[in-house]
Amino acid sequence: MASLYLLPTLKDQDAVAGSVVTLDGDEGRHAIAVARVRVAERLSISDGSGLVVSGLVLSVDGNSLKLTVESVSREAAALPELWLAQALAKGDRDELAIQAATELGVAGVIPWAAERSVTRWEGAKAEKGRERWASIVREATKQSIRSHVPLVDPISTTSALSKLPGLILVLEPEAEQQLTDIRIEGDRITLVVGPEGGVSPRELATLTDAGATLVRLGREVLRTSTAGPAALAVLNAKLGRW
Repeated sequence: MASLYLLPTLKDQDAVAGSVVTLDGDEGRHAIAVARVRVAERLSISDGSGLVVSGLVLSVDGNSLKLTVESVSREAAALPELWLAQALAKGDRDELAIQAATELGVAGVIPWAAERSVTRWEGAKAEKGRERWASIVREATKQSIRSHVPLVDPISTTSALSKLPGLILVLEPEAEQQLTDIRIEGDRITLVVGPEGGVSPRELATLTDAGATLVRLGREVLRTSTAGPAALAVLNAKLGRW
């Protein structure tokens, strides 16, 4: 399987069979110094927004390589978009969730400062945390050979989540409705996953008063790191993507 590298500056004029695309900077350095890419190897380069060129490495020079384009693909973003609002969690559990969510095709992730979140992003830490998540999402995109890099929103409050467009589904172990029974409507679905201590009653009230639906996955209570990805897998199956 060809490796995927990201080049946001990739343009339509580069996406022509026979053209030569240069991969340099951090991506070129990683390809050559870490992945040990060599001449005549096959790889793909994407702009992260659906455009992908694939072909053979023509030359390697320092931290830069040139690719001869053999094929081009353009993939539109899938609808409905699946988003994950992931509560900040201790350790790396929130990071594990967004990594897996990226591999499962999520369109975007939203870091959520839930009432029961132990971890806090405050001041300069908020942007630093978002950048950390963006890096995780970017690497997971490359690993899973995706043509679209998911968006990473700034840290969100419960009030802000309640105002999001589309269908909002809050994972709640004691909810009456199962996720498998939900009717899929609209162009966007946001899954809301709480921290280790769960979503507080006040947060549940804020979200449901705004029209969100509480749903459960099954009898088991999943960790915050696995609940979102599990729900995304269910939705992928319901939408016929799997």
